[in-house]
Order: sequence, then structure tokens, then C-alpha cells
Amino acid sequence: MSAVSRAADAPRRDNPAKVSFASMVGSAVESYDFFIYGTASAAYFGTEFFHTDNQLVGVLASFATLAVGFLFRPLGGYLAGHFGDRLGRKTVLNASLMLMGIATVLVGVLPTFQQVGVIAPLLLILLRILQGIGFGAEWGGAVLMSVEHAPPHRRGRYGAVPQIGIPAGLLLANGTFLLSEHALSGSWVWRAPFLFSIVMVAVGLFIRLRIKESPEFTQMKEQGQIRKAPALDVLRSDWRIILKITMLRLAETGGYYVTTSFVLSYVGLADLGTSNDVLLGTIVGSVIGLGSHLFFGALSDRIGRKPVFLIGAVFTIVFGFPMFLLVNTGTTLFIVIAVVLGLVLSHDPIFAVESSWFSEQFPREVRSSGISLGYNLASLVAGLLPFAATALYGWIGWTGPAVLFCLLGIASVAAALVTPETAPAKVAAQERDASSSTHLTTEKVS
Repeated sequence: MSAVSRAADAPRRDNPAKVSFASMVGSAVESYDFFIYGTASAAYFGTEFFHTDNQLVGVLASFATLAVGFLFRPLGGYLAGHFGDRLGRKTVLNASLMLMGIATVLVGVLPTFQQVGVIAPLLLILLRILQGIGFGAEWGGAVLMSVEHAPPHRRGRYGAVPQIGIPAGLLLANGTFLLSEHALSGSWVWRAPFLFSIVMVAVGLFIRLRIKESPEFTQMKEQGQIRKAPALDVLRSDWRIILKITMLRLAETGGYYVTTSFVLSYVGLADLGTSNDVLLGTIVGSVIGLGSHLFFGALSDRIGRKPVFLIGAVFTIVFGFPMFLLVNTGTTLFIVIAVVLGLVLSHDPIFAVESSWFSEQFPREVRSSGISLGYNLASLVAGLLPFAATALYGWIGWTGPAVLFCLLGIASVAAALVTPETAPAKVAAQERDASSSTHLTTEKVS
């Protein structure tokens, strides 16, 4: 094949920095929408939508509706994966943003239990289902747009950029709640952050519409390699990889929601401080996360995805009990330190490499389906963790959630040890070492 032919067949890439930024902005919007629900569930929904005078029961009920969104994320992942591999990453990405935005704004205008009775929590659950589908459809497209536009040796760096949308969304969500608590009163305190979502969705769509489709999908389409049922195909052929990805995510996503949503309610249940202490910790951790994700992503291009991943997974194991001991002091400084460490050293190293590491596990024809399904199946467990942590606390005290946190790290470390390294620099080095070893062996035999 001539050089001209190879150039014509090569994927047409957009500027990877521009694409990654656009993916990050949209992810931040969707993360904001998803996380304000978690904050509202811990602090407001127990009384607004569930008619109970028992604080623990109210928190459990609101966390149950929080879990509903997670339970429907695999459906969103399945749909996004299927259509992302058939219609394009960009098309699904924009559709998910619109669905999430509409559902979030509608939560902001819902009547409460006192106004319409049992209809209120039913409507809340319905909108939470739509949020779950929308959020489940978001991640795969966002990271693939970044990874597939990036040069192979820079996938870790650019793939980490849309991951910044998570701390950015959390930062915006908690910052908006803190601002609402100081500037507003009554139901407007929790309604305003949901209504503000309409502005953020408009900005996200405007930015995302200005980038090109994934070059690998475009090439795949031109070469007639689109599959009729990519999601079903990947479930048949690569289900073991999907299960590995699900296990890999437990420390990151489970630990994240224990550190944020559960601890937010725990300080109130145990009378250890105020929710603002935890919100401050999440804000500080999220600000640091804007840089730490980029650092860990770029580091994975040099030393490999697996070593960086293990930094966070092993830290999750050893930090479970120290985190709660810090929170149990009831001191604002130590509560903030506990939350910041949980986010920056448990969550961020893992999350930063997921986009590149997971994407590199699948061929491009089923890549959207594979990573979306694996990523969102972990939500079936993660969505129940704030509820489970609260139930364990009610049963045996703070040691229950601490043990749960450690077990999540153990599960992810075990999965990482049996998942192959994929960073091009590390793979090339391993191949060179293997080739040298084979050459030396051949010489000795000769």
C-alpha cells in the first residue's frame, strides 16, 4: 500500500485537546446533575418526599431512591453502547446530556409529600430512573471521543481530561448547595441547584456540537465494519472482560459514594458535625482533583495503567478505618482531611486511568458497548452502598461502613492483578524484553 493510500485511510482526528475539553464540560454538567441528587438525598429528601419523623428511616428511604438511578445506569450503558457503536459516539453523547438535563430540571419543580402525598416520591423515582439512564449513557461516549482522537502514546493524558468532569461536577453541585443555603430559604434551598441545570446543559450542548465525530468510528463506518448488534456481540465474546471492569470499578465508585454521600449523612446521624464540614471536604478534594486526574493520567502513559490504578485501590484498603477515625473526632479539620484523602488518593488514581485502560481492552467495533456495560454494571453495587453503609451503621456502628470501604479495595486489587497492561509504552517494553529473552535463549541453544 502506498504512503498516499495509507494517509487517505488514516482516521481524521480533531484537535485532541479541544475534543477532551468538550467531553469534560459535558461530563461536568451530567455529573453536576447526578450529584446534586445525592446531596439533596442526604440532606433534604428524607423530610421533603418521605413522611417520617425518624431521621435514620428518612435517610434510608432517600438513599433507596438514590440507588434507583444507579440500578438503571446499566440500561443506559447498554443503549449508549449499542447506538454508540452503530450511530456514533457524538450522537449518543448529546442525547444523553439532553435526557439528563430535562430530568434534573423537572426534579426541581416536583411537589413535596405534604402537597400531593405518595405521588411525590413516585414522581421522584421516575425522574431518578431517567437520570440513571442518561448518566449511564454519558461516560462511554465522552471518554471514547477523547481517547480515539488522541495519539496512542497520549491516551492516558487526554483520556483523563473528561474524568475531570466528575470532580468539576461535584464541585459545582456542592458549591451551588452551599450558596443556596446562604442566599435562599425554604424549599428554594434544594430546588435552585436543580433548576440551574438548564443553563449548564445549554452551555454543554453548545460546546459539544462544535466537535467532530470520533475518527475511529468514522473510519469504521466508511469501511463497512458497523455491527448489527454490538452490545450483544460483546456480551457473548468478551463477558469476562466486562466482569473484570465491573470489579475494577468497585473501589473507585463505591468508595466515592461512601466518602461523599454516606459520610454526609453520617456526621448528622452520629452528631459529629454539620453537613457543611463534609461539603467543604468534597470541595477541597474536587479542586485538587482537577489537577490530580491529569497527573495520574499522564503518569499512566509512562509507567502503565495498572501501577497507577493500584495506588488508589491499595489505598482504599488501608484507609477504611483511619478515614472514620478522623471523622469520628467531630473536628472540622479532620473531617475535611478524611474526605479529601478519600477522594484524592482512593478515587482519583483509579478514575484517571479507567478511560484509557478500559478502552484499550476492546476492539473498536464493540468498544463503546464493552466499556459502557462494564462501567455501568458496577453501578448496581455502587448505588446500594450509601444505603448499605447506613444500614450497617444502624446495626453495628461505624466499623460496618469502614469494613465495607476496605472490602471494595480488596475486590478491585484482585481484579487489577488479572487484567493485562495496555499502555503502549509498557507493552512495547514488555515485547522488547520478551524478544531479547527469546534471542538470548536461542543463542544459548545454538
